[in-house]
Amino acid sequence: MIRILSGASFKAAGGLLKDIQSRQLHGTYDIAVVGAGIVGLATARELILRHPSLSFVLLEKEKELSLHQSGHNSGVIHSGIYYTPGSLKARLCVRGATLAYEYCEKKGLPYKRCGKLIVAVEQEEIPRLKALYERGMKNNVRDLTIVDGKGIRDREPYCRGIMALDSPYTGIVDWRMVALSYGTDFKEAGGTVVTEYEVNDISMIKESPSGSTEGMKYPLAVRDNKGNELRCRYVLTCGGLYSDRLSQISGCSREPRIVPFRGDYLVLKPEKNYLVKGNIYPVPDPRFPFLGVHFTPRMDGSIWLGPNAVLAFKREGYKVYDFSAQDFADALLFRGLQKLIMRNITFGVGEMYRGLFIGAQVKNLQKYIPELSLSDVIRGPTGVRAQALDRDGNLVDDFVFDGGVGDVGSRVLHVRNAPSPAATSSLAIAEMIADEVENRFTL
Repeated sequence: MIRILSGASFKAAGGLLKDIQSRQLHGTYDIAVVGAGIVGLATARELILRHPSLSFVLLEKEKELSLHQSGHNSGVIHSGIYYTPGSLKARLCVRGATLAYEYCEKKGLPYKRCGKLIVAVEQEEIPRLKALYERGMKNNVRDLTIVDGKGIRDREPYCRGIMALDSPYTGIVDWRMVALSYGTDFKEAGGTVVTEYEVNDISMIKESPSGSTEGMKYPLAVRDNKGNELRCRYVLTCGGLYSDRLSQISGCSREPRIVPFRGDYLVLKPEKNYLVKGNIYPVPDPRFPFLGVHFTPRMDGSIWLGPNAVLAFKREGYKVYDFSAQDFADALLFRGLQKLIMRNITFGVGEMYRGLFIGAQVKNLQKYIPELSLSDVIRGPTGVRAQALDRDGNLVDDFVFDGGVGDVGSRVLHVRNAPSPAATSSLAIAEMIADEVENRFTL
């Protein structure tokens, strides 16, 4: 059964969906947006606000919106320290953070500007930390300073380090609540949201025997796996974990390929929450592909520790034993993943070990909070990251758009990669994607 979400569906506190109303799906739209994660929702919102005279439909394969990456992330509002000065990621993150705070204020959504320390615990990390500071300054990160060991303890009494970057502009928020608010904006502007619509075909409509002109005005058919069909002029996909497959079904390339990486968090026991006040992060090590473990306070008052990063055996495999033969084969047979594994075999084995034996994870965390013990933590939630890889095994670190040629390709735009920090940058990303849509489709 296809579900159409009414405006009331988005308004439940805490991000829960209520009052789902079912009715017959209207058949034709100017633009169909596929994927109701935070990027799809933000972009659909931006487009309908720019073009209120056009008809929009947002298609989501799940019963609810933003259930996957948007609902399984750390909840951090990043300030833009890490990214290459002048890069798209740097500009979008800095602007996105400002827009996110403004949006939360306007909508009355709760957030906390709790700050972040990036902590050096060894002398060899100090040059990298200072380079990060210079990078952050070039990116116009607000209020960024370097503090010594005493400065660290003033902000985090139980954290031990020799030097740190202090980023008070970093914050936390419930990103799923924010995403659902974007959905409310979209629906109230006249957009239609359809859940349980898993797109498996995008193709041109053949001329009807009756000679109807509908196929000329709405030439694309978007079909789901239950045989339902709607028609539209243009399609935009923001498919996250399935972005490569959505591209393939419309005749575009499958590369960059999406490889799912699972991240397992630990949770600090409530009686030990006093150990952490704000975000505590490591200094990134350029030898390894992922950031490393960190301490993250949450809006509900809990403290998450981690995550690790291991290959998931299913694209939405949140549990260790979740398995999909298709997803597993797709990943392992891809030459890009094989090359990534060979270059990082030691790191990968270490991440798997730390995932199985949480004592090893705690040992890493004790570098920053020595008072932390194994008895202070329990296993926590898990997220799956849609990591885009090229065929040489490089992590695709920037945004990738893909269209195509011919009748179908010229009417479809795929957002192939919207890397972290996509949630922080979501409103800025939406502006960029909307610009691209207007360019390609001459709206």
